[in-house]
Amino acid sequence: MIRLEHIYKNYMTARGSVTALRDINIHVNSGEIFGIIGKSGAGKSTLIRCVNLLERPSSGEVIIAGEALTALSAAKLRAARRKMGMIFQHFNLLSSRNVYGNIALPLELAGCTKKQIADTITPLLELTDLTDKKTAYPAQLSGGQKQRVAIARALASKPQVLLSDEATSALDPETTLTILQLLKNIRDTLNLTILLITHEMSVIKSSCDRVAILQEGELIEENEVGEFFTHPQTDIAKHFITSSVLQHLPAAIERPLLVTEQPHTHPILRLWFLQGTATQPIISEISQQFNLHINILQANVEYIKNHVMGMMIVALRGENVRIQPAIQYLKQNNVQVEVIGYVPNDIAI
Repeated sequence: MIRLEHIYKNYMTARGSVTALRDINIHVNSGEIFGIIGKSGAGKSTLIRCVNLLERPSSGEVIIAGEALTALSAAKLRAARRKMGMIFQHFNLLSSRNVYGNIALPLELAGCTKKQIADTITPLLELTDLTDKKTAYPAQLSGGQKQRVAIARALASKPQVLLSDEATSALDPETTLTILQLLKNIRDTLNLTILLITHEMSVIKSSCDRVAILQEGELIEENEVGEFFTHPQTDIAKHFITSSVLQHLPAAIERPLLVTEQPHTHPILRLWFLQGTATQPIISEISQQFNLHINILQANVEYIKNHVMGMMIVALRGENVRIQPAIQYLKQNNVQVEVIGYVPNDIAI
């Protein structure tokens, strides 16, 4: 449905040419929710604007439903853009128009009759749960309701593709989940293809089928979401995933935590269990095999697209000659181990 082939985007600045995107190749399948994640300045918004040619690539091809947009005349490009809806972080609603009027705007610009507009908008209001807000103005709506209006407006032209540029970044976590569920419902109901830009791993985890990471204008990793979370290939992928499930240490442990090992201390470990290891009794195995006392301080197991991922923080107590082999045993069994620090043996945890 969406194919980006060898996309480059360069900008001229006072200091010369700057490459914002470098040799981007992406294939988004029909009916898929494809997420692109990256830090601020990675080139995410530039990339999504290249998809509908709001930003024209310096080179490369953008192909939507088999049609090469980069080869179209201005008139044909305008027609092709009607097949693509776009939603943004800041909603971009007209304060002088009510909900119905905001959704109707692109249809009015396209020359639709009042009946055609009503026939299009009525089911969209129901789909986005805005029927009772039909006559409300943006100032009377919550952030989540404003984004629903923006989504309905993007769907008014009956697009094949929906582009989402950080559409949940201005929303609280609970509202974000409802908007992501709405996008999945829209995909399933209307058979849309959705390309979603975000910097939030929770968005990728909750809604996407596949994901790619953008770093400094380059696509450095791409995978099915479950595989991405359980088998990350790059350091930045591991950073994103770890930060998304990171749990803060209890204050009673963090206060006496030492960076380096001292006499009469024991380690605090963060364990990252991937795929099969998340459901195996590895903790009890090392406790028995290496004669160690293990105190589980925090633990969390998640199921992501039929893949299992677990994070655990433990205190490991016992003879040092047994602790190090136990850590090696964990690593050999595909458990990623991070020594967070050390606490004195007389600290009760």
